[in-house]
Amino acid sequence: VNVAGVALGGIDVQYERGDFYPGVAQFMLELSLSSPKGNKAPPKVAILTARAEEFKLALELKESSKLAVAFREAGESAGVFNWGLGPVLYGSVAEWVVQSKKGLRKFTNFERLLNQDPFGNILQYIYVGDTGELDQEAGETMLREYPGVVKAVFLHVVSDQPDPIVPAPKLINGRPIVFFRTYVGAAAKAVQLGLMDDSALQRVINSAEGKLADVPKTSDKWFDLQRDIEEAARTMEPVEQ
Repeated sequence: VNVAGVALGGIDVQYERGDFYPGVAQFMLELSLSSPKGNKAPPKVAILTARAEEFKLALELKESSKLAVAFREAGESAGVFNWGLGPVLYGSVAEWVVQSKKGLRKFTNFERLLNQDPFGNILQYIYVGDTGELDQEAGETMLREYPGVVKAVFLHVVSDQPDPIVPAPKLINGRPIVFFRTYVGAAAKAVQLGLMDDSALQRVINSAEGKLADVPKTSDKWFDLQRDIEEAARTMEPVEQ
């Protein structure tokens, strides 16, 4: 969505707005399941969104929303019930329109979330965003200010141009920022960082392939996915026969 030259929605041309990226719900579930075993249940996914609080009546992420249902169904398919969306922290109209304010609001929303457990005694965090709405600025600030509780930042490379360049990973305060094109690629990098295991990566692959089952193999969606599946194969340890 673009108003007076200002993008008010997603910029990725590969998927229609409202479509879910293949494997995203499974990736988030596997990260939650891989959290420290002291948690009795896998932590839910907190949402830091630029959606305006003033428009909450129309834009609120409810339990009946497509996103909440997709996450909940991913959990139920794995035998994990009552998992899915956790707290949702909104922005304002000003930040929704003035792009430069989005990163700061997402960071301050993270601080609001962190106030529930400021020393990370109960939870540590992995921030998953994209390169379209200043999520990188928010994630880098989290790592500079709170490296003790933020384990990693994952940024989905989205673009209004086909086949965008995926930047190299980098470290801030010893914590990684990694960039990815598909959620299989994100899962492969999570395995490399010790944030999930090979079996979790395989489940993300299976989920992503299933979501693209009705998409022609000639699609660039399959090209990107297959490229990351090949990376995943190099990541996973050989399986003894």
